[in-house]
Amino acid sequence: MMKNKQRGMSRRQFLATTGGATFFIGGYCLLPGCTTDSGAEAKEVLKKEVNVWVKLASDNQVIIYTPAAEMGQGSMTSVPLILAEEMDADWSKVKILSSPVEAETYGVGWYPGGNKNMTTAGSRTIRSYYQLMRETGAQIRASLLQNAAEKWQVSVEELTTKPGFVIHEASDSSMSFGEIAEFGNFESLPDMAGVKLKDPKDFKLVGKVLPRYDIPSKTNGSATYGMDVHLPGMLYGFISRSPVHGAKPELTNEEEIKNMDGVVSIVTLDHGVGVVCQSVEAGLKAKRQMKINWGESLMQSHNSEEDMNAYTTDGASETKHEGDVAGALKNVAKVHEAIFTNKYVYHAQMEPLNAVVSVAADKQSAEVWIGSQAPDGAKSAVAQTLGIDENKITVNQLFLGGGFGRRTLPGYAAECAALAKSVDKPVKLIWKREDDVSYGAFRPQVKHFFKAGLDKDGKIISWDHTAVGPGGGLSNGGASVAHYDIPNVRFMRKDVDHGIRTKHWRAVGHGPHKYAVETFIDQLARANNKDPYLYRLEMMQSNERVRKVLERAAEMSNWDPTPKDGRAMGIAFADRDSFSCGVAEISLNRDTGVIRVHKYWCAVDAGVIVQPDNAVAQVEGAVNMGISSTLKEQIDVKDGKVVQSNFHDYPILRMSEAPESIEVALIDSDESPEGIGEAGLPAVGGAIASAFAALTGKHLYDMPFTPDKVLAVLNS
Repeated sequence: MMKNKQRGMSRRQFLATTGGATFFIGGYCLLPGCTTDSGAEAKEVLKKEVNVWVKLASDNQVIIYTPAAEMGQGSMTSVPLILAEEMDADWSKVKILSSPVEAETYGVGWYPGGNKNMTTAGSRTIRSYYQLMRETGAQIRASLLQNAAEKWQVSVEELTTKPGFVIHEASDSSMSFGEIAEFGNFESLPDMAGVKLKDPKDFKLVGKVLPRYDIPSKTNGSATYGMDVHLPGMLYGFISRSPVHGAKPELTNEEEIKNMDGVVSIVTLDHGVGVVCQSVEAGLKAKRQMKINWGESLMQSHNSEEDMNAYTTDGASETKHEGDVAGALKNVAKVHEAIFTNKYVYHAQMEPLNAVVSVAADKQSAEVWIGSQAPDGAKSAVAQTLGIDENKITVNQLFLGGGFGRRTLPGYAAECAALAKSVDKPVKLIWKREDDVSYGAFRPQVKHFFKAGLDKDGKIISWDHTAVGPGGGLSNGGASVAHYDIPNVRFMRKDVDHGIRTKHWRAVGHGPHKYAVETFIDQLARANNKDPYLYRLEMMQSNERVRKVLERAAEMSNWDPTPKDGRAMGIAFADRDSFSCGVAEISLNRDTGVIRVHKYWCAVDAGVIVQPDNAVAQVEGAVNMGISSTLKEQIDVKDGKVVQSNFHDYPILRMSEAPESIEVALIDSDESPEGIGEAGLPAVGGAIASAFAALTGKHLYDMPFTPDKVLAVLNS
């Protein structure tokens, strides 16, 4: 009999080498409502093993913990699915739960040497966890094989697996994972050096169309969001926040508010005044009747339109320079210049911010219920607010009613903790939609200055782009033109501080930047009487991968640059991690200035696709969001105050305004997985602007393309 491979790694070593990945398998049922013969022992083990990836029950149920926030993008399913694939788990037996909020165990570092975090944002979840989940699943499978080999007294090389079972073909024997759980020893794990990952051609789950795990509960109403949490004795918190960011509050009628029916506590914060009440109605009434004097702020002098009109490139600093931009400009046949602008944009997530915090009677621990894109950040914020150790904070991660970057900020968790600290009962903090809009954190407004030098054939020889506006690095993303064969490139950046809150927004800077970049390229193509598609294709000769994406989009849309029957096509390319190309077919009501997107085609190369059906849904959603932000969404600031307050003056795309069809092509790839949740959005603005130019011969320079702006362009 051949000797089994020796176990090569302790659990402690495994933790160190896999970035915190571990799992525990015990011979008992762990599902809600399930009982065992040794309940006390099971309870003790569960308590010890909270930092786990997988738990396997003797009834063959597999519990997989996921660190990903679920906000409609499907990560709750995708991450565990990768692990289940390599483990060879029976997917029908898998139960998925949110992992404990412990970044050292469940987090990943986005950058080499960076701190671990549990942030679900930036389309980073799959690419961050893909290899880790594969290796973890493979080591679990290897452990199951080893335990079965020892039980049967055979060589581990004689064994294989099929979903949920270890198989010994020589004796026609099989053993379920649940059976192995009853006797198995998993205190040490096989060294990864001796464990093989599956060949992708043998995948049974990854790349297949499978139902998302969260859909049934969302369909039948059992899914739990923050607003669904109700605890015994719970109170309700509301906050009147500074209308001008940075202004400090002074409540002048505190006694009046204290004496109102249902008011339990008043809490003054740096940016507002909070009230804790016995009911929602009492809280809203108290909030309305607060009389607050607000201090001065840098932002009170900010007027978004006037300030952006005054932006210049003076003082801009260089962030990227390839070749000799200035020298090349001296030897070109033509020079083209253009300026594009985009306005502030609000996240407009369906569920306004909320949280529930319960502080222990001794004020030394607390429990939090929240839907957060960065639950570890929320945990830290609550701990800091309460002045206690993070280990004393328990965070219950819930479903998110949309995030788009807004829910990475932990401020609402800290606010709720501050209110809960003032009373001896749990507090639910509720933001109204008006709170969310007026105290939002917006995608920055940016003014883009372009200068391009072209040779006699219209080829771009020199490219100079300067972006001016608030937001720091948020206004840099998407400026790259690396996928085009342009020899001399410079990007300049000038940050302007208005005191306004800015934040990542779906696709971050790629939405407005790619609109500006691609629309300028479209202008250059048309100025040289070239087909915008072929013009781009000519500049992609050195990059076969991106060229295939462009070609696929043109093919699927039956690309035709000639307007027909009052409609026209436009095209744009984008590189938000994944490569994407969008083609929009639009019509224009020349009397009202309303642009209508009738059809949209999008080709995407995102590397390995874990869930193809969900990936298509993500692109479709991103396209609709891109159309909304391109045609409608705009935040204005006057005297430091946000002008808009709700959806009556901040309109978003309605279902009746969505395209008649959105077709998505996912290009087969063996490359490492890249982000898919934002990939469909950045090309939308450029594609619509391109179609408008084809239809009218005129160009759109200011996003969003609202009817008044469109009419102004038509009449110019």
